[in-house]
Amino acid sequence: MGYTEPRNAAGDRIRSIRRVLWWVLVLNVGVAAAKLGYGLLIDSVSVTADGFHSMFDGTSNVIGLIGLSFAARPADRDHPYGHAKFETFASAAIGALLLFAAWRVGSSAIERLSDPGSGPRVDAISFAVMVITLAVNLVVTTLERRAGVRLNSEILKADASHTGSDILVSLGVIGGLVAVKLGFPIADPVLGLVIAGFIILTGLRVLAGAGESLADTARLEPARVGEVALGVEGVLGCHDVRTRGTESDVCVDLHVQVDPGTSLANAHAIAEGVEKAIADAFAEVTDVIAHLEPLDPYQQRKTADQERDGRL
Repeated sequence: MGYTEPRNAAGDRIRSIRRVLWWVLVLNVGVAAAKLGYGLLIDSVSVTADGFHSMFDGTSNVIGLIGLSFAARPADRDHPYGHAKFETFASAAIGALLLFAAWRVGSSAIERLSDPGSGPRVDAISFAVMVITLAVNLVVTTLERRAGVRLNSEILKADASHTGSDILVSLGVIGGLVAVKLGFPIADPVLGLVIAGFIILTGLRVLAGAGESLADTARLEPARVGEVALGVEGVLGCHDVRTRGTESDVCVDLHVQVDPGTSLANAHAIAEGVEKAIADAFAEVTDVIAHLEPLDPYQQRKTADQERDGRL
């Protein structure tokens, strides 16, 4: 027994995620080029650091595309549950890149604090570059996060968080440019340090999300799964509901109890009905295995114990 999501459904999802990453990559490269070029031109540590951060956004897109190419592979002998966790590995790599970006921004700010010099040259073009790239990042973050929720994709959600941190950086840079224009050049590196702190928090959140998948954290409430199973005709009880996997690739296994007098053929049909019902009820479920048991006094006690302990 066992139900597995058809490959074409998973393939369509991967292709949709890949399309989103490609157009985000193009926009991130353009934003990074604008910030890096002008930041170096006006000698601004915050604008240049923001450009490096945007460059890491593009790098995370490339990592995501590579991760998806592995995640799209079907299950094989060495990976019987498929390759979906490669998407999780890619999101973890993005989290690591965020921490590296924070180090890059923070070290540049500390260096400028020790030798502030005359500060960057600020003019109308400086603000225009930052405002335009900020608007692009706002659009990218909003659309990518919506796509991540719609496709239940860890990689898109992580990448949207990465780009979202770029918005914080850009807002800080604009504030720093205003302060420099008002005669406070020290604001440029000080804001760089504040921005580095925000990037660190974002990176840690992304890594924590990836850790939940890698640690096989339960993805569904057992009671919800049990409710669906008990709705199938012939099921008298269920227990030992377990779930794991990524947000978009959840594996479920459970024990279902039937009348001891049920024929093998009918019991098998009931188990298959449970597997299909759970897969239909939860869009993120891609694999379900239902283990059959007769509802005798021993099995009744097991189910009652789990209900009492809140495990079902």
